[in-house]
Amino acid sequence: MSCNHLSVILFTLFLLALIIITAEAAIQPNPNCPKTCGNQTIPFPFGTSPDCYLDEAFFITCNHTNHDVPKPFLKGNTEVFNISLLGNLVISSPLAHDCYNATGFQTNVSKSILQFEKFSVSETRNKITVVGCDTYAVVRSFTAGNITTGCPAWCNGLENVKSGSCFGVGCCQMDIPRGTREFELGSSSLMNHTRSQSFNPCGFAFVSQEGYYNFSSSDLLGFQREIRNLSFPVLIDWSVANLSCDEARGNESSYACRSEFSECRDSSNGYHCDCRPGFQGNPYLVGGCIDINECETSNPCSGTCTNLPGNVSCECPEGYEGDGRKEGAGCRRIPKDRGPIFLYIALGVILGILLFLAVGTWTYFIIRKRKLLRMREKFFHQNGGILLQQKLWKEHGSFERDITFTEEDLKKSTNNFDDKTIIGQGASGTVYKGQLPDNKLIAIKRSKVSDQGQIEQFINEVIILSQINHKNVVKLLGCCLETQVPLLVYEFIPSGTLYNHIHDQKLSLELTWDLRLKIAAETADAIAYLHSATSVPIVHRDIKTVNILLDENYNAKVSDFGASRFIPTDQAQVTTLVQGTMGYLDPEYFHTSQLTTKSDVYSFGVVLAELITGEKALSFNRTETERNLAMYFVSLVEENKLFRILQDQLVLDGNSQQLKELASLAKRCLSVKSEERPTMKDVSVELQSLRSTMYNNGDANKYSNSSKLSVGERSGTSISFNSINYSLNFSDIESMGRQTQ
Repeated sequence: MSCNHLSVILFTLFLLALIIITAEAAIQPNPNCPKTCGNQTIPFPFGTSPDCYLDEAFFITCNHTNHDVPKPFLKGNTEVFNISLLGNLVISSPLAHDCYNATGFQTNVSKSILQFEKFSVSETRNKITVVGCDTYAVVRSFTAGNITTGCPAWCNGLENVKSGSCFGVGCCQMDIPRGTREFELGSSSLMNHTRSQSFNPCGFAFVSQEGYYNFSSSDLLGFQREIRNLSFPVLIDWSVANLSCDEARGNESSYACRSEFSECRDSSNGYHCDCRPGFQGNPYLVGGCIDINECETSNPCSGTCTNLPGNVSCECPEGYEGDGRKEGAGCRRIPKDRGPIFLYIALGVILGILLFLAVGTWTYFIIRKRKLLRMREKFFHQNGGILLQQKLWKEHGSFERDITFTEEDLKKSTNNFDDKTIIGQGASGTVYKGQLPDNKLIAIKRSKVSDQGQIEQFINEVIILSQINHKNVVKLLGCCLETQVPLLVYEFIPSGTLYNHIHDQKLSLELTWDLRLKIAAETADAIAYLHSATSVPIVHRDIKTVNILLDENYNAKVSDFGASRFIPTDQAQVTTLVQGTMGYLDPEYFHTSQLTTKSDVYSFGVVLAELITGEKALSFNRTETERNLAMYFVSLVEENKLFRILQDQLVLDGNSQQLKELASLAKRCLSVKSEERPTMKDVSVELQSLRSTMYNNGDANKYSNSSKLSVGERSGTSISFNSINYSLNFSDIESMGRQTQ
């Protein structure tokens, strides 16, 4: 081989070695990097100076100014209290507030904003808290599905506020949206604190670790005195990169688990590195995981202990036998002459094991079947099955119990409740799309947690839907109570929600004027039916465009009756805990807690305004005066400036007169005083009249989608349970009913 060839080979090997060393150094800190900032330890991949952190997301500023002891800050302005290599850190989050003077003028306001690239706010270990007597938190999450949500707190005086309770009176708490990496938290007021100036001129909202804050009525004033200095600890989940372990291992140069004795662990937002069992230290550093000498720290051996990498070896001394462990067989002296007795004992043990296995196999299937029946019966009682039977018998005098749905049927229809079949999620549960063996599509509502509040809401929805027989109400097909959480089965509505059709730019173009009028009329007819055609009037209590579904022919279907309430015929109103959605909530009901059928009329008025304007019921992208669609819409109608907010495509269709009439109807529905609002029956009649006028004038020929509309038919609701023999059966209850009559 020539000298030139040898030189080329040596040079190539040198370059390869240099590349490997450079790649290794790229994700390893400088040996001289500071390990602390003040009293806080700063472990890699975090660092306080160049060449000391993995990337910019892990850069920690060690601030020496204005502090006796230096303090670490993330992104330059967020104080860090603790960094854990288990994948979380604790930071400081400021208090958001809004304050008003006695005239209702806003004097002071601030927001709390958290923004991260690779980190997320832990949704399981933090809470959003609202403190105030005329306050609601407004949360905008840009990474958790780009959602806006909130939580209201209200009280009429300090005497009504209970310290330690945070369920809406003076204090309200809610969960963090899942996957939140950047969100904006603010507080706002419905009445500018004019009714609570003496004891609560400000409203407050903050994020904190769950269990850190315990509400006290004194905070309604105490927070105001410490607004500038108040901050709260928030737990943040961090990961090396938004990759799975398998994906990360595919790129050796950027793989962060550098220790020889490290292992990768998947998390919800990426992957983490841990030291293997028996090792401790920093898995992100080369040589960072160090063997634990268990012989010195815990010594699990009763005999001689020998430390091994990640483990120990235990040996019994000469003349003894066993595994040598304290929690095992230990060490016992070896008999000098075991003789035949040992053989008999060993044979007896083997025969005993074989007999045990034979008996166990023989009884396994019988015990398994009985256990399954007992478990199903337990779940049936736990999920309120007996209570539901009794209520249905009380309402109807009888009830059906067909074997319509079993847990196995519903698992098969959803591929064992695969996440890919999820079509909706809410506070009360998850909705899955399923397909039965006969190819019929169904929607399955599965409660999140089997607690008493969820059970009562579940039973309430079944009872309500068992009273309803209307073509524009989503039909309940059955239920299954013999599972860990109750399941409701509905007809599947394929085209999604009215909300999506209004606010999706492409879908919105399909909603012509006659389709919008048709949807409004059908929804009004369904609500009027709830108020006046059922045996006991029903108030839906959560009418909004998200709860109005559309089938393939754009027929409206009112859904989600979990919050609905019966109103006895001898009562005009009932007093309840305020429940509903901000933006659609009847202000009179919000302030008095007096629920009437007119509360649904107000919510429907917001739906009408949303239909013809294309605007959201509550939007923080609009100015403060225009933020609430209901108030803004009414003001424009009163000022004769309606066409400033109407959706362009509706105005271009040449329906100005009908738009004015519909806007006038919506304005009456949105009257602040309930007695000034029309009944739902009157609203339905007016909408049907508007449709008739449109068709009589020949306007229907302008819309090609009209041919797709179908009337549909009303059908009854059948409530179904699985077949298990319970102590309370149908014949017993019906017999009890005849005796009481």
